[in-house]
Amino acid sequence: MALSVKSLQVNGAKRSAKPMAVVKPRSVAAKATKYAEELIQTAKNIARPGHGLLAMDESNATCGKRLDSIGLENNVTNRRAYRTILVNTPGLNQYISGAILFEETLYDSTDCGKKFVDVLKSNGIIPGIKVDKGLAPVANFPGETWAMGLEGLDKRCAEYYKAGARFCKWRSVVTIPAGPSAIAARETAYGLARYAAIAQNAGLVPIVEPEILMDGDHDINRTLEVAESIWAETFKYLADNKVIFEGILLKPSMVTPGAEHKNRATPDQVADYTLKMLRRRVPPAVPGIMFLSGGQSEMEATLNLNSMNKTPNPWHVSFSYARALQNSTLKAWQGKPENVKA
Repeated sequence: MALSVKSLQVNGAKRSAKPMAVVKPRSVAAKATKYAEELIQTAKNIARPGHGLLAMDESNATCGKRLDSIGLENNVTNRRAYRTILVNTPGLNQYISGAILFEETLYDSTDCGKKFVDVLKSNGIIPGIKVDKGLAPVANFPGETWAMGLEGLDKRCAEYYKAGARFCKWRSVVTIPAGPSAIAARETAYGLARYAAIAQNAGLVPIVEPEILMDGDHDINRTLEVAESIWAETFKYLADNKVIFEGILLKPSMVTPGAEHKNRATPDQVADYTLKMLRRRVPPAVPGIMFLSGGQSEMEATLNLNSMNKTPNPWHVSFSYARALQNSTLKAWQGKPENVKA
């Protein structure tokens, strides 16, 4: 607003006052990509009531460990057979809104010859894709890691979108016994923010996942402290990178004591601490929070999540489980064709 006075009195002398230029406030709104509306709608569709995510994005090496547990060789044929069972589960779309795939699966076909992506889409399940390239050690900080994969991510995301993916996942890891150091925390937060911005510009809804490992003998209050710090820094960098909050999903760890702590927390305690952390750090604009099981048993992960949904939350609170959904299936199958319908 220009000054309305015609003169100013300075040190007793009368001077003419020139109108001051109007300074317009700089906009800090999130940059709208050409996919903005699509991103928001996709995120809403994934975070719809009564639904969660099936995480079947294990690398070939990790999938091999699962197969080895039932005495199967880790090869393309066995991986395809196992993943075919998962996507063809009767009634899967009643509870699953999206499935996170490994790159091999995104381009592969089921045992029946139909693309995995097409099987999912025909059942109203949105295909997603893991886009990070794994973890590497943080130099000079033993025990801490950073997530690789930003180089060329824009081109890869564009190709994944063409192949039918509409959301993606990037996993960073935070370890409490080894720190977390300020360097590792910043690397985690900034890497997630850059990934999210790149993904949105390619039309993919990014799942933001700074997993806080359960390793250690620390108590639940220490986990809460670390989680609040990591999420505060992550959202700071997400905002700096103009990420559209309505077009992202979160995949946090639940706030629990360390796995080696002498006392186990009850489901109500886990719910209380976890929701406390989320309400302090996560904007209500975020449509969905899809928890990882993080090494919990199927029963633990289910009871803890159920306790969180006993009261209303500003976001859709659900799951993005791998082992907690797959373990029973794997044990029932045992690699035998006659057990597929078990």
